[in-house]
Amino acid sequence: MTTPSAATPPAASGTAADAGPAAAPGRRGSLGPVGLVLAGGISVQFGAALAVNLMPRAGALGVVTLRLAMAAVLMIVVCRPRLRGHSRADWGTVLAFGLAMGAMNGMFYQAVSRIPLGPAVTLEVLGPLALSVLASRRAVNLVWAALALAGVFLLGGGGFEGLDPAGVAFALGAGAMWAAYIVFSARTGRRFPQADGLALALVVAAVLITPLGIAESGSKLLVPMTLGLGAAVACLSSVLPYTLELLALRRLPASTFAILMSLEPALAALAGFLILHQSLRLPEVLAIALVIAASMGAVRTQVGRGERRGRRDRRVTPESGVNA
Repeated sequence: MTTPSAATPPAASGTAADAGPAAAPGRRGSLGPVGLVLAGGISVQFGAALAVNLMPRAGALGVVTLRLAMAAVLMIVVCRPRLRGHSRADWGTVLAFGLAMGAMNGMFYQAVSRIPLGPAVTLEVLGPLALSVLASRRAVNLVWAALALAGVFLLGGGGFEGLDPAGVAFALGAGAMWAAYIVFSARTGRRFPQADGLALALVVAAVLITPLGIAESGSKLLVPMTLGLGAAVACLSSVLPYTLELLALRRLPASTFAILMSLEPALAALAGFLILHQSLRLPEVLAIALVIAASMGAVRTQVGRGERRGRRDRRVTPESGVNA
């Protein structure tokens, strides 16, 4: 999160092998992207901790503005993306990616300003989980999705009664935008070299959100301490994880990536235990176990399918195209 036909979304292919040359069918090619996804999730959690401290200074939309605008500037300077030579379809893809990214971030921060972080993340994860079910071609992936869904509901305390309806709506909207982000991130990675598409999409997202952030926070966004914290949030919550996810989606199908995204609530709970010394109740421990089991099962299913496909391809002679 590459470069075969970009007209086919990664979810439709169903296997990492369909993602192009980078997706080797062996064990190494399938597990590498998983590490990228996990590293991105850990980075997001540290960024979220900083964002919570920044929100009283800049407001929810102000934090999103600082995060996306600074990330966009940094990525443009580092990547220096080429603007010429792209088709209209390329620009349409990167525009959709940027719109999904901006809407996802804006809705999520609106959600956490109204409801607790745990339930907000749990509701948001339902978007990628729904994508994994809809995109999957294998019945076993429904089992992994069900396990992950049970886990995120346990992590949310088994229910969402008493939550602010607007906060719940924003969290669900962020989940829908997260699913769109997964699809268009993969397509952008296939159409643009390196991280050029990501840099351009961040510009689109920043342009979408910045007027709202200025309207909410105004000159508060220019306070030096606020700018410093905003730069840290931009690096930890946008630049690093988005780049890692872009690279991962070049070698993972969207359905498997979407299930791996269910690790986000588990990483948040573990970060709270290890860093903030928050105790974990038994249902939360069980939720983490379910989510991790679902993710490992999804990855193992993908690895096994890639290995079987590799063995089958090796049995075909290049001269005749039939089994040897």
